[in-house]
Amino acid sequence: MSVKIYHNPRCSKSRQTLALMEEQGKKPEIIEYLKTPPSESELDFICTQLAIEPLTIIRTKEKLFAELGLSKKDEKSRQEWIQLMVMNPKLIERPIVVNGDKVAIGRPPENVLGIL
Repeated sequence: MSVKIYHNPRCSKSRQTLALMEEQGKKPEIIEYLKTPPSESELDFICTQLAIEPLTIIRTKEKLFAELGLSKKDEKSRQEWIQLMVMNPKLIERPIVVNGDKVAIGRPPENVLGIL
């Protein structure tokens, strides 16, 4: 079973999480999600496994969020928030680590240790 990390090499938390995984002997599949965004089904799976709504993993303080005229109070459906992340991957919280059916957000990086 392969471990995946949705990674942004420009993000310090993402780099720290990847380094921590490598220290643990894991060689994850690295998905640079800004170049290869996760699909709607992948994001739905991530949210389901984390038992959260999509808005929880949207970077609402990201400048793009405001530029798109979005608000945390918007009454969008789960599917609409997911589509928004697919179309604007910069809004996705990072890093996200998937190990089989286990998922963790690497903020802080140590969060991923529980699923490795």
